[in-house]
Amino acid sequence: MTNSSASDPRRDLLRHSLATIAYRGGKMLRDAPATFGDFRACEGARTPRQILAHISDLMEWALSMAQGKQHWHVSEPMAWNEERERFHAVLERFDDYLATGNPLHAVPENLFQGPIADALTHIGQIAMLRRMAATPVKSENYFIAEVTAGRVGANQPAPKFEFD
Repeated sequence: MTNSSASDPRRDLLRHSLATIAYRGGKMLRDAPATFGDFRACEGARTPRQILAHISDLMEWALSMAQGKQHWHVSEPMAWNEERERFHAVLERFDDYLATGNPLHAVPENLFQGPIADALTHIGQIAMLRRMAATPVKSENYFIAEVTAGRVGANQPAPKFEFD
């Protein structure tokens, strides 16, 4: 457990990690055709909609652990646009909690190595599926991207430098 200071550098890094998920995830979702959510790479593979629902489940689980009420729930994927909205909404709820002085009931490093790192992996899967579905997303120099703790909504800044 961590102290309740809202200026804890470990909390700050978690918030920046959530902003990174929002930025990278938002890029993978932006301009995706309506049919992309149900694209299936092969029999038995998850669709982007199923992956996105799982990412939101991960963030809800992380928030529940941070609040000291650990709960895992597998959601039935909603429509593609609803899942996109849910993705940013749960990031906002988690970020809002981290921004408060409320106690953190989970070790920040464990939150990162578990649900946060898992979410980043799944965003990479969605990127790969975009390419497989013939709707690729341009590569980007993420080191210079405008990622800011607290900015976790759907309205993300434009890329600073993209390439093919």
